[in-house]
Amino acid sequence: MESPLTLGLILLLILASAFLSLSEIAMAAARRLRLQQLADAGDARATRALEIQVRPGNYFTVVQIGQNMVAILGGIVGEGVLTPWFVSLLEHVASPKAAATIGFVASFATVTSLFVLFSDLFPKRLAMVSPEALVLRVVGPMRWFMFLLRPAVWVFDGLANLLIRAFRLPTERDERVTSADILAMAEASAQAGLLAVQEQQVIENVFELDTRTVESAMTTRERIVYLLLDDSDEQIRSRIASQPHSTYLVCDQHIDQVVGYVDAPDLFQRVLQNESISLNDRFAGELIRKVLIVPDRLTLSEVLEQFRQAHEDFAVIVNEYSLVVGIITLNDVMSTVMGSLVAPGDEEQIVRRDDGSWLMDGLTPIGDVARAIDADATALPHRGQYDTLAGFLMVMLRRIPRRTDTLTWAGHCFEVMDVDGYKIDQVMVTRVDEGHRE
Repeated sequence: MESPLTLGLILLLILASAFLSLSEIAMAAARRLRLQQLADAGDARATRALEIQVRPGNYFTVVQIGQNMVAILGGIVGEGVLTPWFVSLLEHVASPKAAATIGFVASFATVTSLFVLFSDLFPKRLAMVSPEALVLRVVGPMRWFMFLLRPAVWVFDGLANLLIRAFRLPTERDERVTSADILAMAEASAQAGLLAVQEQQVIENVFELDTRTVESAMTTRERIVYLLLDDSDEQIRSRIASQPHSTYLVCDQHIDQVVGYVDAPDLFQRVLQNESISLNDRFAGELIRKVLIVPDRLTLSEVLEQFRQAHEDFAVIVNEYSLVVGIITLNDVMSTVMGSLVAPGDEEQIVRRDDGSWLMDGLTPIGDVARAIDADATALPHRGQYDTLAGFLMVMLRRIPRRTDTLTWAGHCFEVMDVDGYKIDQVMVTRVDEGHRE
């Protein structure tokens, strides 16, 4: 065979192998979600690619048959194709026998390098960069090859299926997208600059709604501003003026005897009409609304469902002894989700200091604490027994923490800085050199 014709055939074999390699990687790396979007937009090629991804056996059988055929033909055609050229170059500096040997080795290495570079590495790297765009281009020709090689495909695919069943391996790819997958994609997008850090945090917070309890977002018992049934008109006016809120809890004698709640706009309307806002007169029933009571072990996701079913945005949280432990509103839940995107004027629960330490509020959700110090929240000891930093310290110390108490975990020292009665107000968190200790 003439050398130019042989070189042309080798070039065609390299192109064929490159096409097969590109087709293999593009189909394997193509994201099903992206292909589904293209299919929904009316791209028939994306629909065919999705059908192949569901049962890819025939597709990859064609790829392997083609690649092995090309490898065999390349070995037959390429054997010594460049040897005469190398021999003619070396015969002036080496003996004829040595020139023939070296020329053959050089020819073999050159042809092999061309195949490795242009039919394997380059097309596979290209397919990894833009798999969806390329799979749309190759799916048509590959379907024709699947039709032409149907007998061989049927045999080899059947044998492969027998082996898969023998080893009890899955026959279909798991296409389920888990929350971990979504969080990983959001983190990758944030690192690439395609997603703002605050937006990534919102996505993480949404998935934490199923794990965070209402206690992590509620207004605690000692901070609740409530009205009593026997409060006078002057007392109610004074309390509203000094502590303005949109909603007030109404109790009978003490906070654990919850009667309902009143909305501030309803009270203001009566004030504008020069009517009494006392809650013990005959018109009080028009002001006091039935309150939603929820247990303290509900997650934020569950309390959102309770709000939806009851058509309310305000709830009282009670413990197993029917004692009020806090209140929560729809705005509290949304603020937890939105994080730093909302309420920029509120006091931050975690403050990063110039020396690299953190000053944290005792009521900071433990998930936010773990995220701030870059620790694994799933590795927290006794997980599930607490929701806040204060609860974490109580469980770990097995007592009510006192000022200057310290605890080391995950390479960080937690020091109690301020205690108000039995309530932990502030905790200083600093990085330490010692290893992980629980």
